[in-house]
Amino acid sequence: MFMPRYLTLFRALLLLFLSLVVQTAVAEAPSSSIEMADVMRSNGKIYVVLAVVLILQTGLFAFLWTLDRRLSRWEATNAPKN
Repeated sequence: MFMPRYLTLFRALLLLFLSLVVQTAVAEAPSSSIEMADVMRSNGKIYVVLAVVLILQTGLFAFLWTLDRRLSRWEATNAPKN
């Protein structure tokens, strides 16, 4: 019973970690200079963008986690009785 929840949590954390790694790799790519990003970095607005992205990802993770918990409870109460 506990194994699927841990697996779900592990998968969600893994996806969150991988998305952060990809964002970091894209942000540090020296091959192309994007003017908009340079302007946002110089004005300090890039941190606002990163904060909004982090808040959205955290909200999505929390929503999916609560949805999984609700669905698990619903499945447990509506399981066929043999």
